[in-house]
Amino acid sequence: MKTIPHALRLSGTEAYNHTADKRFLMIGERANVAGSPQFAKLVRAGDLEAAVEVARQQVGNGANVIDICFDDGLIDGKAMMSRFLQLLQGEPDVAKVPIMVDSSKWEILEEGLKYLQGKGIVNSISLKEGEENFKRQARHIMKYGAAVVVMAFDENGQAASYEEKVRICERAYRILVDEVGFNQDDIIFDPNILTVATGIEEHNNYALDFINATRWIKENLPGAKVSGGVSNISFSFRGNNKVREAMHSAFLYHAGLAGMDMGIVNAGMLELYDEIPKDLLEHVEDVLLNRRPDSTERLLELAESYKNVGGKKIEEDLAWRSESVEKRLEHALLRGIDKYIDEDTEEARLKYVRPLKVIEGPLMDGMGVVGDLFGAGKMFLPQVVKSARVMKKAVAWLFPFMEADKAEYLAADIAAFKEEDPSLSNEEALKLAERGRSAGRFLIATVKGDVHDIGKNIVGVVLSCNGFEVTDMGVMVSCDKILAKAKEIGADVIGLSGLITPSLDEMVHVAKEMERLDFKVPLLIGGATTSAAHTAIKIAQHYSGPVVHVLDASRSVPVTTSLLSKDQKEGFAAENREKQQKLRDNFLGGPKRETLTLEDARAAGPKLDWQNYTPPVPAFTGTRTISNPSLRELAEFIDWTPFFHAWELRGVWDRKANVLKTKNAEGAAEAAKLHQDALGWIDRIIAEDRFRAEGIYGFFPANSDGDDIIVWTDGTRTTERTRFHSLRQQIKKDSGKPNVALADWVAGGGLPDFIGGFVVGIHGAHEFADELDKQIDPYGSIMVKAIADRFAEAFAEFLHHKARIEWGYETEDELTHDQLIHENYRGIRPAPGYPAQPDHTEKPLLFDLLGAPEATGVTLTESCAMHPGAAVCGLYFSHPDSHYFAISEIQKDQIEDYAKRKGITVQETEKWLGPWLGYA
Repeated sequence: MKTIPHALRLSGTEAYNHTADKRFLMIGERANVAGSPQFAKLVRAGDLEAAVEVARQQVGNGANVIDICFDDGLIDGKAMMSRFLQLLQGEPDVAKVPIMVDSSKWEILEEGLKYLQGKGIVNSISLKEGEENFKRQARHIMKYGAAVVVMAFDENGQAASYEEKVRICERAYRILVDEVGFNQDDIIFDPNILTVATGIEEHNNYALDFINATRWIKENLPGAKVSGGVSNISFSFRGNNKVREAMHSAFLYHAGLAGMDMGIVNAGMLELYDEIPKDLLEHVEDVLLNRRPDSTERLLELAESYKNVGGKKIEEDLAWRSESVEKRLEHALLRGIDKYIDEDTEEARLKYVRPLKVIEGPLMDGMGVVGDLFGAGKMFLPQVVKSARVMKKAVAWLFPFMEADKAEYLAADIAAFKEEDPSLSNEEALKLAERGRSAGRFLIATVKGDVHDIGKNIVGVVLSCNGFEVTDMGVMVSCDKILAKAKEIGADVIGLSGLITPSLDEMVHVAKEMERLDFKVPLLIGGATTSAAHTAIKIAQHYSGPVVHVLDASRSVPVTTSLLSKDQKEGFAAENREKQQKLRDNFLGGPKRETLTLEDARAAGPKLDWQNYTPPVPAFTGTRTISNPSLRELAEFIDWTPFFHAWELRGVWDRKANVLKTKNAEGAAEAAKLHQDALGWIDRIIAEDRFRAEGIYGFFPANSDGDDIIVWTDGTRTTERTRFHSLRQQIKKDSGKPNVALADWVAGGGLPDFIGGFVVGIHGAHEFADELDKQIDPYGSIMVKAIADRFAEAFAEFLHHKARIEWGYETEDELTHDQLIHENYRGIRPAPGYPAQPDHTEKPLLFDLLGAPEATGVTLTESCAMHPGAAVCGLYFSHPDSHYFAISEIQKDQIEDYAKRKGITVQETEKWLGPWLGYA
């Protein structure tokens, strides 16, 4: 009897047997919405004929199998999988090859199995949800006769190291073969190709770990095949196709020698291994095989010469390297170049003998130039933060030498201070000696209950660039800890930051405590909700020392310098007090905007024609979760304008032209560079699986009751589940426009209506930023947090689009991404704590209604700040007249009415709504 040799046997309309003579099976990746923006655009537009052409091109370029994936928030993946596979059956050029159905959702994979022609591959299953689910899915795939990709993923997460890859793959193999009875030739392991050359040391062995794990699998798990997503390996070099193609080819060469059978790759974009330039191949293989500790830095340096030139080298202008070491350090600081900073700093240390002299001399001189240019508007914040990264790396190089030298130079300085003033004790002289090494000691913290710190971090970086010794205490820091640390380090200035309105009250508390404890140091106030007026009226009166509002990071240096300057501090403090007194006088005795009583404001509310209006009915009531959607898809919804504002680059981002519209041409150029950097960081975040997006949304029967919104338990509308409270505008309007409240856009008790709500959050940014801080990369740390904020807002926009479709008053393709980003749609999603409903205490009601903490991992602090900081929540209103507005000048009668409706005291209400009150 003839024995059939072992092989992976697949088919479309034609058989494909992956026998020993076929070294590598190429899986085409371009018919995947997550891997190809072009394919995703065609599918969303319904142009499936063109989408089929993409698959045909992959076959023409040599793909043996076509990977098909529709995991996209705006695509019905299940329906599209069946429809597209049926279309492919009528295309002989494509139908002849086997198909890989690819999805993270089991129901889509199952649908794909139903329509596969021949024998295909399911991508993928894993042990992530436990053994029972894994076995159930494997048995189902076996019934359909398909092969399966098994990800190296279990209940503990993704396998990164060689040991974890081997452990998980061996465990999965034994379950499949011994317990399920799966054909060993139909098992394909994906041991996770992860990105190398990221700058993180523990990532340096990722390629080698995959190669070694591949070799182990082929030697120890009979019949098993090995595959992987090849493009992941090179995400660090996004935009540099020459280097990426070389990395892919070299990786496939070495992984192939180890036994890798197949890979998901763009079949039309591979460099021939033998045709990779020798210098590039050497540097690439140094990275892939982790052959030397500086391999990443060397490849990054070489990669610059291959950018956008089709392989032709550009000679880097290194004329500055022939300058003196002082000039080289200045050049590096000004341009944010850290490539040579260690060697130049060491050369300066040897020249200046004492390491501290290098800091006090050329490094501070260089940062002085940076500070001057920034102050003059000739450098921009992203450039300054890059300069800070170079400075910090130089100081890190010098630190061990300074520690060894510390006793000697302190002894000399102590002797000098005591010679000048013999009455000084040794302890006093020591403090003077230590203090003399910086422009001043600055303590900064985000106050208790608040988690936002991007602005605070930027201020810290800018101050450190200008010679200040900055101690950053982080977020949610209590008053007692702030003041204890200030005493411990002898802080010259204390800075408080906050984003949410309850932070303002906490700042008042800190000011009162500073006065009680007899502090004298200046207090700086900053953050999105702070203002010069609030600082003057509510905070400054409680502390006799200088209390200064700082508008943005660019003002922190001149303000702090003036407050600590012997020649300027008295005059600056006096001028600040005078400005604040004017603000207080204007508030207390100046002209007031005319307001209405609450009764009159309600009478002036909108008169909506509810008799001739039928509220839309959502497709479901209750909640639905959106767990870990594609970040690639969410990125399409990013509004970049606020991102640039976070970096203090003002203007409006033109999405089509990829340019910041601003009068400052230099600022626009810097924004373009910053945008490219951000896209690169997004690629890295996705490749390394750094962020996890979690969201929940829902619809509920609701009706208005005066200025309240009742949410009912069910459609009978007999039992109240919860109640939201809205505030009404009380400004008298000469325009004739109504005085609105959010409750106006929900029907009264006689007409069935609905309200929606949502919470979304981005997890992982804080942890990633902490890693980057430890690697002395403040630019990366701030960038990661800023991108996380954009993803959170993008998720909110994406989810609102989905909600409007399911509410039935918007179609999927009705609006472009630009129109969505610019909110050119019906309905609003106001958030508690923002102008239309400034009361943060409405958040717990929303979170409880949705079950948000359990579903999303997003929680509330005692001050109702959301954690993680990159999170968004709000209510959905569907009425066509609903629009955003601002509440201000709230009068005493509305505060009393609102407190009564909520069942809390007037004092508590005033605490939460202080900035919006129209009375003292």
